[in-house]
Amino acid sequence: AGKVTQNNVPVPMSILARLNLDSQGISVAKAYAETGVGLDASKLRDIFAAKKAAGGEVKVAMTFPGGTHDLWIRYWLAAGGIDPDKDVSTIVVPPPQMVANMKVGNMDAFCVGEPWNEQLVNQDIGFTACTTGELWKGHPEKALGLRSDWVEQNPIAAKALLMAVMEAQMWADSMDNKDEMSDILGKRQWFNVPPKDVAGRLKGTINYGNGRVVENSGLEMKFWKDHASYPFKSHDAWFLTENVRWGKFAPDTDIKALVDKVNREDIWREAAKELGVAAADIPSSASRGPETFFDGKVFDPDNPQAYLDSLAIKASA
Repeated sequence: AGKVTQNNVPVPMSILARLNLDSQGISVAKAYAETGVGLDASKLRDIFAAKKAAGGEVKVAMTFPGGTHDLWIRYWLAAGGIDPDKDVSTIVVPPPQMVANMKVGNMDAFCVGEPWNEQLVNQDIGFTACTTGELWKGHPEKALGLRSDWVEQNPIAAKALLMAVMEAQMWADSMDNKDEMSDILGKRQWFNVPPKDVAGRLKGTINYGNGRVVENSGLEMKFWKDHASYPFKSHDAWFLTENVRWGKFAPDTDIKALVDKVNREDIWREAAKELGVAAADIPSSASRGPETFFDGKVFDPDNPQAYLDSLAIKASA
């Protein structure tokens, strides 16, 4: 759509796979621990308002405007009655710099993937209010996107690349491989963190840093199970709808047409067949159907407008 490219020149992209579900985190500075804030962000509403009224700035960090972390923290704030465009300042901070910036007081809250939430807790700088799987259990996250012209010009290579990613997802999903995966990711050329900053949440053990520890949470990142790899068109529709909500896309955006243009779930199905993936692991539909969020809101991919109409806080409100 050309929304994030230089001079707004569209670079047609194709989505070939989803890479994972769940396991991003929304973390808050230690100064707010006594509010008891967790999944309900409304506990921050008055204290944020007071800070702003006193001339201070409430800074909430994410990794890219319109990206997944931006959408998760906006949803969380808005569900608690905090307008992310009016009541706080949203700032962009690269993931590896989140903890350091919170340590020196440059932000009040942030949304990012692991291991940065776990590292924040391990360094006793802040705590995790919630994981994103608590906002929307089994939510989609990252995607494998390739330039559409390259996919069309190199169909065999594109499928081979996708199959390699799918096999890696199967490996990463096994609990037997989590320790080795943590060791790999902890190395200097990757996250450059102690493996313990990676392993816990990768296995589903969440130390929120506020006295709450949950083992076997079921909120660990899924790479293959629960159809994690399949690029549901209904999930792409939610991402677009949510960006309409916040004014990144026009209200008259043809969501279905745009999803159909970029989503190549047909290639995923071909790759799955060649890999011998069991029929039970191949979704029968490109839609996962209506999705329900923690606050009771429902997104029906066949009626995005009804979802938008149900939301009290949005750019157009």
